Amino acid sequence: MDKFWAQVKSQIKKTIPDHSYRMWVDPLEVLTFQEGRLCLSTPNEFFIKRLKDNYLSLFEQEFLKLGHSVRIEFKSTVPRKQSCYPVNGAGNTENCGNRDVIQACLPGFDPKFHGGRLLKKGYTFDDFVVGDNSSFAYSASLCLAQGKMNGAGMLYLLGKTGLGKSHLSQAVGHHVIAHKKALRVYYVTAEDFTNEMIFALRDNTIDTFKKKYRKKCEVLILEDIHFLAGKNAIQKELAVTLDYLLDADRKIIFSGCDLPDDIPKLDEQLKSRLTMGLVTEIKAPDFKTRVKILRKKAKNFDCLIPAPVTEYIAQELCDNVRQLESGLFGVAAKGQLLGRHIDIELAKSVLANIRKQQKRITIDGIKKLICQEYDITEKDLVSKSRKKQIVKPRQVAIFLSRKYTDQPIKKIGSSFKRYHATAIYSVNAVEKELRHKGVLYEQVRYLSKKIESGKF
Repeated sequence: MDKFWAQVKSQIKKTIPDHSYRMWVDPLEVLTFQEGRLCLSTPNEFFIKRLKDNYLSLFEQEFLKLGHSVRIEFKSTVPRKQSCYPVNGAGNTENCGNRDVIQACLPGFDPKFHGGRLLKKGYTFDDFVVGDNSSFAYSASLCLAQGKMNGAGMLYLLGKTGLGKSHLSQAVGHHVIAHKKALRVYYVTAEDFTNEMIFALRDNTIDTFKKKYRKKCEVLILEDIHFLAGKNAIQKELAVTLDYLLDADRKIIFSGCDLPDDIPKLDEQLKSRLTMGLVTEIKAPDFKTRVKILRKKAKNFDCLIPAPVTEYIAQELCDNVRQLESGLFGVAAKGQLLGRHIDIELAKSVLANIRKQQKRITIDGIKKLICQEYDITEKDLVSKSRKKQIVKPRQVAIFLSRKYTDQPIKKIGSSFKRYHATAIYSVNAVEKELRHKGVLYEQVRYLSKKIESGKF
């Protein structure tokens, strides 16, 4: 009967949406088959009602097509002790607090992931394109995931935005989960960690927060470490947490745009912890690697891009992987929407807009926009003036420069004749005020639209 049931499932898969099949049909298995009665196992009681209402008649029809008339029953295979739900109005619920019910897992959901954000499906070692720019970072990440890296199990991935730091750090998480090398993988950004600690302090649950990261965590993936600049209390807590994790021989992966020594207002205790592990940098990919990345992306997303067009995109877009993806998908989408053959001319029309936007979004361009909108001079903008009508536009200009350019914060600060610590403070000040969604929020939205449209 297992063979016939497999054939039935195969036919049903062709007739219903894929997500419905994976959710309701794929988990079912044959328990027994006796005297024309087929009993199928279900993950829980809720499945039974859903299956009877929506799929039972479909199952029976498919069996008839195979020449079998069967009566189908469903049975939950979830073990349960002392259920607090009375059956047919009988029983009582006095001991509900002592029940031990095992919750079934949803199909496609990995219950072993316990903390922070979900790992992206495609961010694995197999899907990462290795080039001269990233070979050492790739090898170090893989060795850490496999437990073969000598010394402390800590890695710091350094690189600009869009070069693959997130991909490699999450690939470590995927690997240790897939190979059952750890049960609890916590993937968070530095901002997530900060907000979680603030909420724990506010809600009087700081002990639970500490226990979660110090005792329960087996692999910690912490991105955008530069976000912690100037946050002294968060830095001290993270430093203590790292001591616990290192003593327990846990795996730790950090990522950031700056070296620990270059992050302003970073606690010396935390800085020393961050530099204990291996620091490896991911640089911009060369032409050969860019071509490989485009071919990989095109294959994954089933885009048919001719080789000359692929090479043209790789030649024109050389800053980061996200830029390459944008160009690739833009070319593929325009060709599909217009029903045109994808050629160099089509690619040129798409990439012209990307290059135009990239060239125009510069720190100098943002300065001119701010001066124009706030009616101040560029001399005022970079002056030592502490007047509110000068300070706020300056902070907004620094914030937008950080958001829309690839320049490091140190370079942005010097462009406004400010130390990089002051630039960090400006970015944080604007971000804090934006959360209130007041006047500044509307101003920044207006300015952002102008920048993104190239109308400045």
